[in-house]
This record gives sequence, structure tokens and C-alpha cells, in this order.
Amino acid sequence: MIEHVVKTPLKAYPVYIGEGVIQQLPAVIKKQKAVTKILIITDEIVGELYLPVILDSIAEFQAEVVKVPSGEKAKTFEVYYECLTSALKYKLDRHSLILALGGGAVGDLSGFVAATFMRGIPFIQIPTTILAHDSAVGGKVAINHPEGKNMIGSFYQPEAVIYDIDFLKSLPLHERRSGFAEVIKHGLIQDLAFYQWLKAHINSLDNITGDELERFLARGIEIKSAIVAEDEKETGIRAYLNFGHTLGHAIEAEMGYGKMTHGEAVLIGMLFALQLSKKYAGLEFDISDLYEWVEKLGYQTKVPEGLSYESLVERMKGDKKSVGQQIRMVLLNKVGSPGLYELSEKEILLELGLF
Repeated sequence: MIEHVVKTPLKAYPVYIGEGVIQQLPAVIKKQKAVTKILIITDEIVGELYLPVILDSIAEFQAEVVKVPSGEKAKTFEVYYECLTSALKYKLDRHSLILALGGGAVGDLSGFVAATFMRGIPFIQIPTTILAHDSAVGGKVAINHPEGKNMIGSFYQPEAVIYDIDFLKSLPLHERRSGFAEVIKHGLIQDLAFYQWLKAHINSLDNITGDELERFLARGIEIKSAIVAEDEKETGIRAYLNFGHTLGHAIEAEMGYGKMTHGEAVLIGMLFALQLSKKYAGLEFDISDLYEWVEKLGYQTKVPEGLSYESLVERMKGDKKSVGQQIRMVLLNKVGSPGLYELSEKEILLELGLF
């Protein structure tokens, strides 16, 4: 088991990573002040697989369950409202606790429910995807709006993250690709040696060993938590974690949420940002090697056919980093050294045409 502590200006909390670490859950719950009730929010797929394990481990507590749609379909106003209704129906109070059992979408939804129910009750993240190593740590919780992803949300830290890698064994390949894209991102923005280790050791997403999984999840969480500790509410360097997300989010929105996984869209966004980095940030980096590696891992590397570049640019202008409709993107001066650059609509359109 690996234990890591995330420290923010207002809070510190543990992250447990490894096989069988769900056994830590009862002890973590007991550290809370006199928990009255527990509400487990999970999705239809994860609930079938792992809910019995969770219920068995917390049998001494009074627990209720809400099942929501899987993926981005969970992050709607309607589902958010249903969760709040359930919390009221089950008579949760300020000493109640929410468990987020699922991937990034369930974690985002559950955290936002916890942040807003009775002005905030505690919650614990129990991630079941590789992608959630990014979203479960750092306290950004949100739901989507048709006009943009994660536009309705808050900063709200969990009490703990319990990352049992036994729960990752059932992941389909496209979900492995989705999560691993964010692992690649952490290497590119912060740690060249880590990126090189990933390239050298991960040649297929079908047969990742438990040791490899623990290692890259732990390092990804270390990188993110270090950035969050310095900039909890994204007033500065935390924006660097959005590398690849400006175009990635635009692709997700234009295709319709859920048509392409978050990480696969972000991977395309990262490749585009690297192209821009070479032109506008002076990046010296062999992108061809990266293309060869990610294509071997099964990633799509170009903007999906049928999407309008003009529509994508309009989406990018609405990105949370944008100011006054000017597109601001995270680019790399070198691997491990990101920066925020402002680009014109004309420059983006030109580069999309060359991408």
C-alpha cells in the first residue's frame, strides 16, 4: 500500500493506493465526527460490480444508495437534483457522509452534491477508474452544462481518497486509454523522467502490472497534489493541469458528452497543444516519437471527422481559462515547464487546418 497526504492551505487528507486498501474505509469513516448516515452515490455499472464489497465493509453504519447513469450522463442538473432529493428523503444531516464510488463523473457529481447539501457535508472518494486519479484529488467538483463542461461547480476537498486497484481490473480498454492520457499529461507538464519511464515501460494498456499501476497512479497524484497545494483554487499554476483540455473539452462538447471519453479527447488536445508549443513557445521535442507510442496504445490522434473547426474555436473561446473571449491555452516551453499563452482565433484556425 502507498499512502500519500494531499495538503492544501485549508485541509490535509490521505490518499491510499494499492490492492485491498478498501479495508481502510471503516477506520477512515470513524475518524469523522459521529457519522449519522452514509449516502453512497455510484453508477449502474460500478454498483453491480463493487457495491456489495462496500456495503459489507461498512455494515456497522446506516447506509443508503443512489445509482446514477454511467459516464458524463451523471453530470446533469437533473441527476444532481435527484441526488439532493434522495439526501433529503433519507434524512441526511450535517453529520452525514457521502461516498463517491465510481469514476471521475461520479466523483465530480458526488463532490458537488456534498459541497452544496446543507452548505457542505463530508465526502470520501473511492475511485474505480484510472482517469479518477486526476479528478479524485484536488477538490474540483462540478456538473456539466450543454454550453460547456464542468461549468457549474465548486472547490471542495474530500476527507480521504481510497484507491483500491482491485477495482480497476474490470476496466474496458477505452476507459484505460481515457485514464492513461491524464497520466501522460502529468509527465509532460511536470516530470520528464516520469514521462520517459512511461514510454519505456507501458507498451500496452491490456497488460499493465499491479506494480506499474501503483507506480504511475502514485506519481500522477503526487504531481497533481503538489500543484494543488500551491494553488488550490486555480488562480495561477493550477491552470497548467488543463494542458490539452482546451481543445479536448471542445471536442467532447461538439461530439456530445459521452461519445468520446474525456482522456481520449484530451490526448488529441495535448498533441495539438504540443504542435502550438513548437511554434509559439519554443518547444524542442520529438513529437513523432509520442505519436508512434500513443498510436501503438490505440489512441486516435486527430480531430474526429465531421467536426467544424469554427465550432471548436467557439467552444474554446468559452473555456474557463479564457478571458474576454480570448483563447488562452497551456503550452510547453519544454517538457516539465508549461506556460499560459493567449492565441487569436485566426492562429488557432490556421493550426487546426495544419493539425
